[in-house]
Amino acid sequence: MNALIGTYECKVDAKGRLMVPVALKKQLGNLNEGFVLKRSVFQPCLELFPMSEWNKMMQKINKLNRFKKKNDDFIRRFTAGVKMVEIDASGRLLIPKDLIVFAKVKKEIVLSSAINIVEIWDKELYENAIENATDDFADLAEEVMGDFNDDEDGIS
Repeated sequence: MNALIGTYECKVDAKGRLMVPVALKKQLGNLNEGFVLKRSVFQPCLELFPMSEWNKMMQKINKLNRFKKKNDDFIRRFTAGVKMVEIDASGRLLIPKDLIVFAKVKKEIVLSSAINIVEIWDKELYENAIENATDDFADLAEEVMGDFNDDEDGIS
């Protein structure tokens, strides 16, 4: 799967359904495989994994030794609230109620590409997260990406 691109503003109806933007659906590939929707580890948002990406993640997690308590605790917390979801024939995705509560989703949301997954945010929380991250983003970028020096791709 190629990296997903884009940030999309949408609305959620009273039943928790959102219309997935056409531009995003085209990038998600085979919609018939379904998706996994879960709580984010670090943010008050949801993460939508295409099934192929979820399977890759599960292969990594499956390598953890379950006889180590912290590994077992991590697996339990990482998979808490995980739901399989589908995009219906009308192009809608249903967000289960417990995940709506976790992410504090109201009516307006943002779907934000995050390389191989899509983050689903309440719009106000997303805007606050982006605004708060702006102040220290230069320092963060230097810390995370500053040690890379790969001349082959012409980026650094």
